[in-house]
Amino acid sequence: MIKVSVKPVFFTILTLSIFIALFLLSHSSPFWSLSLASSASSRGKSDIWSVRRLVEWRPCKWWLQGHLTSLPARSNGYIRVDCYGGLNQMRRDLCDGVGVARLLNATLVLPKFEVAAYWNESRLYTSITLKFLLSGFADVFDVDYFIQQLKGFIKVVKELPPDILSKEPFHVDCSKRKGQFDYVESVLPALLEHHYISLTPAMSQRRDRYPQNAKAALCQACYNALRLTRSLEKKSSELLEAIPKPFLSLHLRFEPDMVAYSQCEYQGLSPASMQAIEAARVDRKPWTGEAARIWRKRGKCPLTPNETALVLQSLSIPTNTNIYLAAGDGLMEIEGLTSIYTNVVTKSALLTDGDFTSMHGNTKAALDYYVSINSDSYVATYFGNMDKMVAAMRTYKGLYKTLFLSRRAFAEFTYHGLKGKKLMQALWKAHRDDYVMGRGSALPDCFCEFKL
Repeated sequence: MIKVSVKPVFFTILTLSIFIALFLLSHSSPFWSLSLASSASSRGKSDIWSVRRLVEWRPCKWWLQGHLTSLPARSNGYIRVDCYGGLNQMRRDLCDGVGVARLLNATLVLPKFEVAAYWNESRLYTSITLKFLLSGFADVFDVDYFIQQLKGFIKVVKELPPDILSKEPFHVDCSKRKGQFDYVESVLPALLEHHYISLTPAMSQRRDRYPQNAKAALCQACYNALRLTRSLEKKSSELLEAIPKPFLSLHLRFEPDMVAYSQCEYQGLSPASMQAIEAARVDRKPWTGEAARIWRKRGKCPLTPNETALVLQSLSIPTNTNIYLAAGDGLMEIEGLTSIYTNVVTKSALLTDGDFTSMHGNTKAALDYYVSINSDSYVATYFGNMDKMVAAMRTYKGLYKTLFLSRRAFAEFTYHGLKGKKLMQALWKAHRDDYVMGRGSALPDCFCEFKL
């Protein structure tokens, strides 16, 4: 009788089964693909865009489903939205203003666009005091298209009725208004009393408390109603056509005013840059000592062009990538980027002198916005109004190669003395995790979250 030992056979089978299970699980797991992407990146064979995402925000266009309440027969009055700042801040305020007008059952008057004379335009003035340059809504956006696209969501008029036309609107301070109830309880009485009011929506308002019809009007205004004028769209299209393909649009912020406003100090800048920053500081003195270190570690300091180039390299974005520089006038230390990434183009280089000099800040910003929402990929060194609007519109168009560089991660790693390969590996991991989870691009109002 032959005796066979069951114990060794059992352990052999068990070991083999565990090995096969781990092999299959690791190949099916998204984190396996992440590790492959990371290791491939270090070998220069893959970039950040090859990483598999776990979460994405996608346009579900719920407000076009036909389930919305029809507009009331009678309006409560007229609202003009007063928009200040840069183009994309004004765009955001306008979207919010449309939602507020629908919330209050008001008729919307064409908005008032005014450009605050700060950032790079402040050098035209003796100080950064709020002086305003009038720039009309119709200079940038197609008015008739705006009115047509909002039909059924809210009524928009080009002109006021004769009995109101000669009046200035009663201005309502919305700086502390938050959400549906404050607007209804505090702003609606002024609208009913004066019949014509102006307001600038509060930056901190709670849109999640809006009723569906107000959210729908806001979403329609932001993503379907704002089209550039024909002449500006033609110029933007010509600029897009002139850029070598494929290309990355890079929104880089390192102007004197921007740096001065951040209250950060930098080492190793050129004398010309330091002088420009000091001239722009006015009364905003830079942080020093421990306060400066804390401020920087919180991600408050803009990345320099050279630091930007380093982060891009850590993401394995090839140095021969075609890059469109979406930036304002007066960008400093640009050689820190162009000495590494040599295929960088700007709108000033691609447009004729006549075209470029005839444009004001809003129309230049419109060009950058148009190019950025149509680029193959988009990277921003800041998370400002343009970046938020561009990211949202790219998501709406189904373009997901969008990333915000982490100033906080860069400051944290360099504070702890990371350099060279270790710094680049740490930057890769930080940005990979952000990209995988869709951080920085959450769009709960008009989009739906998909777990992949």
